[in-house]
Amino acid sequence: MQKKQFWPLIGILALTLVAAVFCFPQYVNNGIDLANSKLAWKIPHLVNVPFKLGLDVKGGIELEYQADLSSIPENQRSGVMAGLRDLIERRINVYGVAEPLIQSSGANRLIVELPGVEDVQQAINWIGQTPWLQFSEQRDQAETQKILDKIKQVQDAVKAAQDKKTDTQAAMIAVPDYQLALQNPYFKDTDLTGKYLKKASLTFNQTTGAPEVDLQFDDQGAKIFEDITGRNVGKQLAIYLDGASIVDTNGDGKIDGSDLYAPRINEKISGGKAVITGITAVSEAKTLVARLNEGALPVPLGQPISQEKIGPTLGAISFDQTVKAGILGFLLVVIFMIFYYRLPGVLASLALTIYVVLLLALFKLIGVTMSLAAIGGFILSVGMAVDANVLIFTRMKEELEAGKTFIASVEEGFNRAWPAIRDGNFTTIVVGVILFLFGTSFVKGFATTLNIGILVSMFSAIVITRSLLRAFAGSKIEKVTWLWKPLA
Repeated sequence: MQKKQFWPLIGILALTLVAAVFCFPQYVNNGIDLANSKLAWKIPHLVNVPFKLGLDVKGGIELEYQADLSSIPENQRSGVMAGLRDLIERRINVYGVAEPLIQSSGANRLIVELPGVEDVQQAINWIGQTPWLQFSEQRDQAETQKILDKIKQVQDAVKAAQDKKTDTQAAMIAVPDYQLALQNPYFKDTDLTGKYLKKASLTFNQTTGAPEVDLQFDDQGAKIFEDITGRNVGKQLAIYLDGASIVDTNGDGKIDGSDLYAPRINEKISGGKAVITGITAVSEAKTLVARLNEGALPVPLGQPISQEKIGPTLGAISFDQTVKAGILGFLLVVIFMIFYYRLPGVLASLALTIYVVLLLALFKLIGVTMSLAAIGGFILSVGMAVDANVLIFTRMKEELEAGKTFIASVEEGFNRAWPAIRDGNFTTIVVGVILFLFGTSFVKGFATTLNIGILVSMFSAIVITRSLLRAFAGSKIEKVTWLWKPLA
């Protein structure tokens, strides 16, 4: 082996060893336990980062929600449900739930599947009970006083009932129009809700540098907002999320009835764009932006109508069968490559083994969710990695038959095979990108593993296989020509 080919191989083998340990640290930890017990050492265990498994493999939580579409026109309901589904999926992704599946069930129901999640309440909290963003205008003084008077009547009636030790609920209901006492005396809801908010963003005043929050409403929201601001100039517009102030305004670390976030309306605003000013801290503005965007849901969902933990069931069996099929297929490919291509086939099989180890380590490192679809994409990429080696060896054979030296045949074989490898893989990557952009969660999982696998397979064929072949340049084995030529 030539010295200049020695170090690339050492680097590849070292990288493979690190990747293998990262993928399967439990075997190293077993050795550490044995060493610690025999020699009284205290070598710490390697951190074992588990593979992320999909719902069809690992099980998880399934929640079913029913959306309230009563206020949505019939011709807009399908679009609203599609938007709601996308928004919930993006929200869950923020919390790192692996490959969630959100799908419609009927006209107004959504099924949310969260793989790997075992705590039902935690799952509900992740979705955040789908915050409902509401803009409320300030009541006039007479209306406010009327509600305050009604609240006092109810309070007096309840207190009297408590003194007499009678039913307080009945006493409250006995007050005429007692429902008024349940309303906010200072602000009333408007038609402007989160479903009309396209986005909120953080900006800075060009003159003072103070943080500001830009709001942008859709066309329908712009008209509603124009009407509200037109009739409330000089008044406040309160912003609520799930019936509470959108931010903690009194600084006590919690959001409750003592908080109120209500910017002042300075003028009638047209065009659907508004700016919230008067914010003193960037952190406050960021919190406000985040909360506004969280509440930009088209309809409220509330609590799920059904919730259950689900196991992998058939998925576990399918996963077992898929893994066995993958191992069997890999072994058959290795046997074929060695039988047909002889020594190049042995080197290609070694390169393919290194490729699998590196790819699994990469999946684990970046947190790819291994659903059945994703595993299918991985296995397909293995086949494409073999295809690249077949092209290279075929070109090598032609160069050897033309009477060129071994090293010249290796280099020319790679140079001639590269355009076909590049173009074939590039077109597949384009298809994979399209599947990822427009497919569902499971299709995206397939596309992700396929594309990553293709990129790593190109590295395997062009770098690893090439380095292994170059290592034999100038050796005695190079002279054994029958080892380097395929059967036919």
